Amino acid sequence: MATDGKPRAGMFRYLKEAFTFRWNLLLFGGATAAAALSGHFDVVMPLVAAAEVTYLAGLASLPRFQGAIDAKARSEERGSTSTTSGSTQASSDDAKTRLLDVMRSLSDERRNRFLRLRARCAEMQRIANAVRGDTHDASGASQQLRAPALDRLLWVFLRLLLSQQAVARFIQTANESDIDRQLVDLRARETARAAAAPNDPDDRILRSLRDSVATVEMRKENLRNAKNNSEFIVAELDRIENKIAALSELAVNADPDALSAQVDAVAEGITQTESTIRELQNITGMSADQSTPAILAADVETA
Repeated sequence: MATDGKPRAGMFRYLKEAFTFRWNLLLFGGATAAAALSGHFDVVMPLVAAAEVTYLAGLASLPRFQGAIDAKARSEERGSTSTTSGSTQASSDDAKTRLLDVMRSLSDERRNRFLRLRARCAEMQRIANAVRGDTHDASGASQQLRAPALDRLLWVFLRLLLSQQAVARFIQTANESDIDRQLVDLRARETARAAAAPNDPDDRILRSLRDSVATVEMRKENLRNAKNNSEFIVAELDRIENKIAALSELAVNADPDALSAQVDAVAEGITQTESTIRELQNITGMSADQSTPAILAADVETA
């Protein structure tokens, strides 16, 4: 350590910088080549090596040179720290932007439902932290009741609301009665065409009709799946909401550690829900690999 309290780069760094100095590399390389061409390499090369060692030892021990290398090392360290900090801040900003974008895309009713649930989680945190604070916990755990787990629950709930909205829009757009009428008409035309040309399996009109029937059947299947997903989403929204409501009511009397364990258990029990959300990403527009933003700590009033 330096006497001024600033960190030193160390002798190894000094020697490395001295050796890799461009003029040294040029002269050392030239001297080595000259020794090889002299025909007396075994005599000349030890002299070159001795001169190089003398140069390295002399330059690396100079206080002015050491000070310059120390300053360079500290500058590199500050740059690395700044880059890491900037990357972390950028990641946090991106997560908050995603959170606000999802909230803004929701209808007023769904957004207010999410905000009510978030407020309930925040209240549960405050109650549990107050209880833990009464025990004079010095570990710092009183500042946070499983915020990552609560954030995960809230993020899933928010994406479920977005999925529900997207599926509802899809169901409204797809007219089921119209699809059924098309399917009946196409099947009748397919049957009539097959009867009219029974000995022509390559009839292009028949092939076209059969393809149309398959397409409408696929639309009907997609609509049926959308309705099933809609029912599941409604049930999951209610389940998560009721789970959080029950946990917030337990927070008044429950041991904070036990409550934290229950919050973690609920958060771990939403794997199937997240799988459904991933399946619906083609209509919600949300990426499947999005990380969970810090919802409880974020300012969401600007959404």
